[in-house]
Amino acid sequence: MQDLTTLTINVKDPWKNPANGWDVIDGRTITDNRTLEADVIIVGTGAGGGVSAEILSQRGLKVILVEAGKLKSSDDFKLDEGKAYRDLYQEGALRATKDAGMTVMQGRTVGGTTVVNWTSSFRTPQKTLQYWHDEFGVQGLSQAQMAPWFQQMEDRLNIEKWAMPPNANNDILKRGCDDKGWHSAIIPRNVSGCWNIGYCGMGCPTNAKQSMLVTTIPSALDHGSTLIYSAQADTLIIEGDSVTGVRVRPLNDDKKPTGATVTLKAKTVIAAGGGIQSPALLMRSDAPDPNGLVGKRTFLHPTTFVFGLYDKEIAPYYGAPQSMYSDEFTFKHGVDGPAGYKMEMMPMHPGLSGALIGGFGEQAREEIERLPNLATAIALIRDGFHEDNQGGTVELRDNGEPLLDYPVNDYLLEGAKRSHLTMLEMQFAAGAKEVRPSHAHAGYYKSWKAAREGVAQLDYAPVVTALGSAHVMGGLTMGADESRCTVNSDGSYKHLNGLYIIDGSVFPTSIGANPQLSIYGLSARNASALADKLKG
Repeated sequence: MQDLTTLTINVKDPWKNPANGWDVIDGRTITDNRTLEADVIIVGTGAGGGVSAEILSQRGLKVILVEAGKLKSSDDFKLDEGKAYRDLYQEGALRATKDAGMTVMQGRTVGGTTVVNWTSSFRTPQKTLQYWHDEFGVQGLSQAQMAPWFQQMEDRLNIEKWAMPPNANNDILKRGCDDKGWHSAIIPRNVSGCWNIGYCGMGCPTNAKQSMLVTTIPSALDHGSTLIYSAQADTLIIEGDSVTGVRVRPLNDDKKPTGATVTLKAKTVIAAGGGIQSPALLMRSDAPDPNGLVGKRTFLHPTTFVFGLYDKEIAPYYGAPQSMYSDEFTFKHGVDGPAGYKMEMMPMHPGLSGALIGGFGEQAREEIERLPNLATAIALIRDGFHEDNQGGTVELRDNGEPLLDYPVNDYLLEGAKRSHLTMLEMQFAAGAKEVRPSHAHAGYYKSWKAAREGVAQLDYAPVVTALGSAHVMGGLTMGADESRCTVNSDGSYKHLNGLYIIDGSVFPTSIGANPQLSIYGLSARNASALADKLKG
């Protein structure tokens, strides 16, 4: 196994070039109260915030971006799991649901989750868009209406099908699905000049990943925007029925407030903190919520895992993390029937592998020693489409930080069981010698017959059925139905003037695919309409 931390990468880091003349403020240096004014304040610098900032600033509007995370860029990305999880993820990559039943991987850095995701970029499925229209009254988001916005962002972020052959890990999915006659296809990725290193989750050291860190945020700064990082948007400033600004708390290195307050004033505020942070901001601000909907219907694509051992090296830590997928089972039982799931593969680096594979003592050592021969399939379960699956609820802790209560019920567990069986069958079809589902009471099975019999004996219950998530969606539902929705289809908040929600929190359900391109496309649409309105 090669030590990639010694890899020499001579790529210029745009954030280390003072000639850019960018207006960037490090919150750790702010110890005095101050007030700044702008046309638009954007809270969050991920997919929604980054796209909105570029579009609005290009139209001549003064934008201030606020980011609670630190600024880390390519010179800082050393392919070190421990440092990356600490510096680039919410709660040091230990964010979990209230009952600890699911770990939730989200970015906390300038550029948000776009800095640490695995680059998979899918348009929103037509069936999902139609369901939003039919069930929630979402307007203007049909497949045909969204196509130009998706195309705009695909062009902007160099999104296209991965041209290289899949690594051995992803080739497992292709071989297994081909053998079973199931659908499989190549994943589009937002990369340019990718080195195929495989450590995308630790930040891209070559600037190949077209995250907001290297695309839209630098563009917004080139057009006169201001970025304040290490600074948490604490509360919205609300006067009467309008938002007039944001109160911001600068944070020290240890993420604790410096004691100063930055008051940002603007007639337009965009919440773009994502499916947990944006609802939390409104809740801390006591924003009007007459139907008690803020933070409700939060979705995660609960994700199951199946590990396969092969008699040849797989090296699941090298190469493009995700390049093949299968939609064979995504909508197999219709939109709102039993839970559907999208199959993909996931990269397995030593730290992440130790956490997912589990075990202790000699057993854990034996497991991790077999990592070079391991392949890991995952299934993203579509949540939010069935009456028995209403998602989770964002709550506030005593300190104002968010906590997601997401009950794992029988509907999800039944989907998890079916997804395990599908991935077990797929891996055996691809030539696996031993395969194990992510269940605390399951061992490795040496045949598909033994796996079927073994799974039939397992008790599928919360916690013992291992689940994870890297896709937070919902919490501020978009649509026309006042009894179920808090946000209009243009992103405007129904109960406050001047407040817009432009991020994945507005999705009425999960997507049924990795959501970054869905957020990019919808953000481009709604930010462009907002620019027209403000400049009109």
